Amino acid sequence: MAETKGEPVILTDLSDKQAVGKVRCEVQQRRILKGHFGKIYSMHWATDSRHIVSASQDGKLIIWNAFTTNKEHAIALRSSWVMTCAYSPDGTMVASGGLDNIVSIYKLPSDKRGMSSEKPIAELSQHEGYLSCCRFLDDHNIISASGDSTCILWDIDKRAPKSVFTDHNSDVMSISINQGDTNLFVSGSCDALTKVWDIRTPGKKAALTFGGHESDINSVCFLPDGTGFATGSDDSSCGLFDLRSGTQINRYASNKILCGATCVTFSRTGRLLFASYDESSVHVWDTLRGDKLMPLDGHEERVACVQVSPDGQALATASWDTTMKIWA
Repeated sequence: MAETKGEPVILTDLSDKQAVGKVRCEVQQRRILKGHFGKIYSMHWATDSRHIVSASQDGKLIIWNAFTTNKEHAIALRSSWVMTCAYSPDGTMVASGGLDNIVSIYKLPSDKRGMSSEKPIAELSQHEGYLSCCRFLDDHNIISASGDSTCILWDIDKRAPKSVFTDHNSDVMSISINQGDTNLFVSGSCDALTKVWDIRTPGKKAALTFGGHESDINSVCFLPDGTGFATGSDDSSCGLFDLRSGTQINRYASNKILCGATCVTFSRTGRLLFASYDESSVHVWDTLRGDKLMPLDGHEERVACVQVSPDGQALATASWDTTMKIWA
């Protein structure tokens, strides 16, 4: 993906567009991943920027090689109503969850033997609502978000919660871990608020709370340098928030976009924001100028998930049309 000069975002005064040069974005579809037979609700890149895990309501987790488009492994889930999946940092485990209210963690085999009938190595059960999102903090800890309005930090080895975060007033839909400081994570909720949490100070009160949206927040994503985060909401807009000033510093919306945003992700420099919506297109925004740069068309139904690879070289999109696409 081409970005002008590849310079990182520096969050300063964004009120004067003339002070910020335009960015060039050239993204094309490179691969298509076919194999699911139901709506794809979630996917997540491995840290090697080569493998992807996807979760579909056909009741399968599939491990893909995004370069060759080969399916390297498949896991049959106990419940087909899956809503989230995640890759562990070391690439040896994947996690999933959904309407069963349980975080299920699976160990991946070292060989490519196809379908697995293995049971999960851990089933983490305490949530009283559906699992909307989960992310590994490291190879021994995972954070989950739920429709019961809470987030939980789990000890995978002990199969027990370490901390419960309860400051939201409605379903928590998304979480993102700060890669600059993994003690921090942000959550987005149907109470139209985002909250930043510090796992070192567990309790009911979040470290920071941000407003700015008028409806459910479906997705949150930290900037690569961890100084801010983006949100995607059912109010058809996305926002950019700065941790240092504690305020919203930009908003991304268009009169031509009338549906809700389902997922947001940044380019590696943070200059581009990719947002998927309740439609078949993904829109690319200039995070500094607030301009809508281009649509990425190619899916036939709602795009549920969008994520840039850890090395910043590719973008993956997952859709209800049962396919995933790789863009670069």
